[in-house]
Amino acid sequence: MYRSHTCGELRLANLNQSVTLSGWVQKIRNLGGMTFIDLRDRYGITQLVLDVESRKDLSEEARKLGREYVIQVKGKVEERSNKNGKLPTGDIEILVDEFKLLNPSELPPFTIEDETDGGDELRMKYRYLDLRRNPVRKNLELRHKLGFEVRNYLNQQNFIETETPVLIKSTPEGARDFIVPSRMNQGEFYALPQSPQVFKQLLMVAGFDRYFQIVKCFRDEDLRADRQPEFTQIDCEMAFVEQQDILEVFEGMTKHLFKVTKNVDFDFQFPQMSYEEAMKNYGSDKPDIRFEMKFVEMKDMVANCGFKVFEDAPYVGGICAEGCAGYSRKELDKLTDFVRKPQIGAQGLVYVKYNTDGSFKSSVDKFFDEATFNQWAEAFGAKPGDLILILAGQKSKTQSALCELRLEMGERLGLRDKNKFSPLWVVDFPLLEWDEESNRFHAMHHPFTSPKNEDLALLDTDPAKVRANAYDLVINGVEIGGGSIRIHNDELQHKMFQLLGFTEEEAENQFGFLMNAFKYGAPPHGGVAFGFDRLVSLFAGIDSIRDVIAFPKNNSGRDVMIDSPSPVAESQLDELNIKMKQSKQ
Repeated sequence: MYRSHTCGELRLANLNQSVTLSGWVQKIRNLGGMTFIDLRDRYGITQLVLDVESRKDLSEEARKLGREYVIQVKGKVEERSNKNGKLPTGDIEILVDEFKLLNPSELPPFTIEDETDGGDELRMKYRYLDLRRNPVRKNLELRHKLGFEVRNYLNQQNFIETETPVLIKSTPEGARDFIVPSRMNQGEFYALPQSPQVFKQLLMVAGFDRYFQIVKCFRDEDLRADRQPEFTQIDCEMAFVEQQDILEVFEGMTKHLFKVTKNVDFDFQFPQMSYEEAMKNYGSDKPDIRFEMKFVEMKDMVANCGFKVFEDAPYVGGICAEGCAGYSRKELDKLTDFVRKPQIGAQGLVYVKYNTDGSFKSSVDKFFDEATFNQWAEAFGAKPGDLILILAGQKSKTQSALCELRLEMGERLGLRDKNKFSPLWVVDFPLLEWDEESNRFHAMHHPFTSPKNEDLALLDTDPAKVRANAYDLVINGVEIGGGSIRIHNDELQHKMFQLLGFTEEEAENQFGFLMNAFKYGAPPHGGVAFGFDRLVSLFAGIDSIRDVIAFPKNNSGRDVMIDSPSPVAESQLDELNIKMKQSKQ
C-alpha cells in the first residue's frame, strides 16, 4: 500500500494514528536538529518531521532529496506546535519512522508553486509539470465538476448522450475544415467536425427527441485567447419544441451550474434582447450588461453643425463615463491612442467634460457653444462631473470601436467585476448577411437555421430583412452558447440553399442525405451548443481558455510539449498518395 491517506486529509482527529503518505517534495527545511519536508499530492500538503538526533539514518537520506522527488513515508500524526492556518492540514504533522525514495527528479525548469517563475511557453512545453500547480489543477477540477453537473442535469431532463462520427464529410460553409486523407479511398478525404450539426438533426429525424453530447470539435482558424483548433462543446438538440422551450431548458441548466458550483442564485428570468437593440445600444451582439453606459446616437443632433468630421460621417455616437470629467489631458490622450489602435480602427476621439461647476470643456469648443453642449448632456443623461466620449465614421466600424471604448472605460471604472454575472439571451438575429467579396449572402449562423414565420414572405422580396429563429446566451460580454430552430422541410431548405448561392448539384452533393431524411417525417426541432471551454473559464474567472484545457495549443496552433504538428515519414505519404511540393531554391 503506497498510502493510507492523502496529503490533504489528516486533521487533529487523526492524532496518534500511524499513517502512510506518498507524494512529491515541495520544500525541505533543515533546522539544526530537525528536518522539515512539505509533501504534496493532488489533495494538499502535509508537513513531515525527521528527528536528526534520534534517526540520523533517515535524516541523511532526506538531505539527499530535492524538489519534486517522489517519496513514501510512514509515521505518526502529531499536533504541530507552530500551526499553519493557511493549510487545511496546518494543525498536524507527521513524525517520520520510515522513509522510501520512489523516484528522483531533475531540477524543474520553473517553480511548482501557485506563483511560478515560468513563462507561458515554458510552462506549455512542460505542461505535465504545470498541471501539478494548484491554480491549473483547480481549473481542471472545476471543468470536471461542470461536466458532471451538465450530464446530471440533462439526464434528469430525459436527454440521451449519443456519440456522433469524428471522420465526416467536408463542407465549405463556416470556418476551414481540418482535412484527413483516406488510405483506403485514395484521392478522397474526411474532415474533422466543426460541429455535430447534421448528425444531431438526423437523430431528431430518428426519433431521439432529446440528444446531447460533450464533444470535441475542430476548426482550422486563426487563434486568440478564446479559441483553440480543437475545442469542446456541450451539443444539444430537441424535437417538438419552439424557441422558448429551448431557452427555458438551457436557462435552467445554466442556473443549475451556477448554483451547484458557485452558489449563485438567479431568481429571475434571463432578459431577452434583440440583435438590433444590442447593436444599437452596445455595438455588439454579445453585450456586457454588468454596467449601463449605452450608446447615444448623435447624427441628428449634429446635422449642419459646421464640424466637417461629424457632418461627413454616416454615424456619430458616444458614451457617458460617469464621474470622469476630472480626466487629465494625458489620460484623454491615452484614450485617443487606444481607439486609434489598428485592431480598433477609429480615426480619433472627441471628448466633452461636464465639469462639476456646470461648465463644459471640449476638444471641439470652437465648433459648438454651451447651449449645444447642454443639449448633448441631456441626451446622454450626463451630470456635472461626467465625461462624454464621441466617435464618428462608418456605422458598423464605429459602433465596434465604440464598443471597445465602452469596455475599456468599464474596466477602468471597476464595472466589470468577475464575481458579478449578468446573463441575457440575444435573439432575432438576421438570417443572412451579405458578403461583398463573394457577392452573395452567407448564413449568419448556418444554412439549417429557420427564418421566423412572420418573415417568410421576405425571402422572395427582401432576404436581408429576414430574421432568424436564432439565439445566443451571453454572460458578461462572452457568448457562452448559441443555437436556433432548424428548417425541417426539404422545400424551405432548398430555398435557403438557393439564397446562399448553392447550385442544385452542390446542395445535393453536400447535403443530399439530410434533404432525403427530411422526406421521411422530420419533426420540428432545434438546439443549442455551449462552448464548454468558455463556460469553464467564465466560472474560473480567467480570460484564456488555454488555462482550463489540460493540454492546449499555443497561439500558432502548436503543441510545444509533443512538438505537433510535425512532418511524417515519406512512406506514410506514399501510402496516402500525397506528394509534397518541392520548395523553390
